[in-house]
Amino acid sequence: MSGQWLQVPASDGSGSFRAYLATPKAGKGPGILLAQEIFGVNATMRQVADYYAEEGYVVLVPDLFWRQQPGVELGDTPDDFQKAFGFYQGFDENKGVEDIAAAMAAVRARPEHAGKIGVLGFCLGGKLAYLAACRTDADVAVSYYGVGIENALDEAANIRGRLLLHIAELDKFCPPPAREKILAALDGKPNVALHVYPGVDHAFARRGGEHFHKPSALMAHERSVAAFRQAMGPYYDFSALWDKHCEYEFATRNVADTMATMVAEPYVNHIPTMTGGVGHAMLSRFYQHHFVDSNPPDTRLVPISRTVGATQIVDEMLFCFTHSCEIDWMLPGVAPTGRPVEIPLVAIVKFRGDKLYHEHIYWDQASVLVQIGLLDPNGLPVAGVETARKLLDENLPSNTLMGAWTRSS
Repeated sequence: MSGQWLQVPASDGSGSFRAYLATPKAGKGPGILLAQEIFGVNATMRQVADYYAEEGYVVLVPDLFWRQQPGVELGDTPDDFQKAFGFYQGFDENKGVEDIAAAMAAVRARPEHAGKIGVLGFCLGGKLAYLAACRTDADVAVSYYGVGIENALDEAANIRGRLLLHIAELDKFCPPPAREKILAALDGKPNVALHVYPGVDHAFARRGGEHFHKPSALMAHERSVAAFRQAMGPYYDFSALWDKHCEYEFATRNVADTMATMVAEPYVNHIPTMTGGVGHAMLSRFYQHHFVDSNPPDTRLVPISRTVGATQIVDEMLFCFTHSCEIDWMLPGVAPTGRPVEIPLVAIVKFRGDKLYHEHIYWDQASVLVQIGLLDPNGLPVAGVETARKLLDENLPSNTLMGAWTRSS
């Protein structure tokens, strides 16, 4: 945890409550008020705050149970759940929204805050994020599996900024009748986005939790950051950052410079061969001994297309080289054949803030093996350099591997 604790005065004059503050490395950024789950401002909530700080935000997590018991921090064991549910039952929702508004004012008063402010909430906090969208001047509100939103839909007419709801299909706290009521009331409203995640339960985004579902959590996070970016920034030139990273990898071949473009604990996965590394130490070792200086001297990247999103880039290119040395990451253990290779390659590059977080790299390994002579394509549904040639010229023959093609019309 890299944040700090501070005190926030309650707007009704009844006292003050503590809140966890996480700030971005840039020192300034738009604000996010993070509304807790029923377990208090525990390690999980502080990790979420630190995560969004990496994305460029000033994040404040207020202790919303302070009126019952200050400093609640619980896990998700059965005993802790019973305690947490007790706090939830005793929670004054209206006072909670007032405390969120007071915490928003505290963020705006911080020297680190620059620009707009949003609200992000989970579970109990998901309901409060929705209510904040209705009752405060938040520029954007993001709600994860909010409990009880169906009972406050009459306030939807007061929504001022953007609203994003993540709904778990199997959430027992939001059963199908409640979900349908929410969808019927909010679907199609301007500046409101609704996403139902099939086959997942409540708290699907709580890392380490019983119902954690990584694919849904990743998708929801990307959508959340996109909503915050669109409403209030910050904005980064991902294309320039990725180009600089590739320059260090393939042109100057400098490992230290390459690692400096990435977050503290990045990872890379070359999908077909499962090469790369997770974390700074392993990835630095991989780059130093098995990648940066392991590419043939004539390696070329030929850009084909680039799609830039709110959190990532998808790059389509041709990867061209002569197999004049052993290429550990692509052809581990294969002695140089001296043969030329051209393959379509796709890189999906995720960012946190202005640093690369991870790379998923895809290519057709069968096409590589055909081109270096290790795989005979006869009788197999694979092709060699033709895959690269057709990427550049769509008029080259299609369906040449399909014997049935000549018999259809």
